[in-house]
Amino acid sequence: MNLNQIQNIYFIGIGGIGMSALARYFMNIGKNVAGYDKTKTQLTDELEALGMPIHFEDTLELIATPFLDKETTLVVITPAVPKSHSQWNYFLENGFEVKKRAAVLGLITKDTFCFAVAGTHGKTTTSSILGHILFQSGVDVTAFLGGIVENYNSNLIGEGKTVTVVEADEFDRSFLHLHPNLACVTSMDADHLDIYGDTASIEASFVEFAHKVTPENLFVAKGLPLEGNTIGIQEEATFTAQNIRIENGFYVFDVKTINELITNVKFGLPGHHNLSNALIALGMAKSYGIENKKIIDALASFKGVRRRFSFQIRTEKLVYIDDYAHHPTEINAVHQAVRELYPNKKIVAAFQPHLFSRTKDFIDGFAESLSQFDEIILLDIYPARELPIEGVTSAWLLDKITNEKKTLIAKEDLVGHLKNTEADVYVTIGAGDIGELVKDIKKALYEKY
Repeated sequence: MNLNQIQNIYFIGIGGIGMSALARYFMNIGKNVAGYDKTKTQLTDELEALGMPIHFEDTLELIATPFLDKETTLVVITPAVPKSHSQWNYFLENGFEVKKRAAVLGLITKDTFCFAVAGTHGKTTTSSILGHILFQSGVDVTAFLGGIVENYNSNLIGEGKTVTVVEADEFDRSFLHLHPNLACVTSMDADHLDIYGDTASIEASFVEFAHKVTPENLFVAKGLPLEGNTIGIQEEATFTAQNIRIENGFYVFDVKTINELITNVKFGLPGHHNLSNALIALGMAKSYGIENKKIIDALASFKGVRRRFSFQIRTEKLVYIDDYAHHPTEINAVHQAVRELYPNKKIVAAFQPHLFSRTKDFIDGFAESLSQFDEIILLDIYPARELPIEGVTSAWLLDKITNEKKTLIAKEDLVGHLKNTEADVYVTIGAGDIGELVKDIKKALYEKY
């Protein structure tokens, strides 16, 4: 299909983080954009403020007339939409062009120089750092991101026509739609087993993605079973971070490559996982031809991504961090980072599990990672696209957590509960709607101190 002939883009699930980046892009290039979402959120408010009509009821009457012209309308759907959705079925039954978000990204990026960032963890942060480096270096780039970058207050960086940065999402094998020139794989942990069935299948999918580029154009975290430029933290690799220290809350480190040593690189996001993300972005930017000084300046000025180890309060007496982590590996990374920054402080974490299937698949890993905090507060499982699975509950997870300082509460009681909890550092964790409580938690904690 030719996107130039399309005037109207209608999104079903427009409030999704990846979908909303596409919506911003199409509005930027002059298309009419509208859509549906199940619930009103901060993201949908931001899109409406830009002028996009959004409604929250699945009825045909709410679709504006221009979007009912199948010759000039493209319908974009997210995999999270149920097959019973009446608007989706109307568009399908009436012969509209209906595409998944990943397929649309594939169309947009096909005729650009495309950087594709894959991995079960680290995609959003790595692609955001990379987009920031390229944009700050004057590259004609558009970066489509899975999070709101603090520097831009958006999940879209730039309005470039010739270079793109995209998150290569393994869910539903979406990343196989892309046409990368440079690619990376940050991690290959088992996830989305409801889609893949087993670890071998998800690894095979990553291998297929990696083969979209040659090994010299692939960047991989050290230890992954892929051939490419390797990224290591204090270990031998194509790009190695060494001499790592913390100065005024920032990492400062040197980068050893095959033929040079880049000294005193400064980066503000805590945790060794974020160091690895920054190093991958540095390697890809260097491969594209960005000079060292521009990369170093951009890394130092990167402020992070909303809900990725996002400091909400950072004072001498009180710290509150919010993070999107929803897999045991990610929770371990959050714990490593917060312990490194606050080694002698009491840390209370509130966690909302995401998906019944993920909770079931990784129940022991979740219990082990959560038990590391000084105190853990559990919320009920956020179902997203799923129906309940018998026996899979937060109470089951709570029972497996070995830390005795643990409790299970309703989401609506979390703010009050935290206000009555004594701690130096508070962390909220999860990919569900716990993020909608951040403002209220921040206000309550400020009032407490």
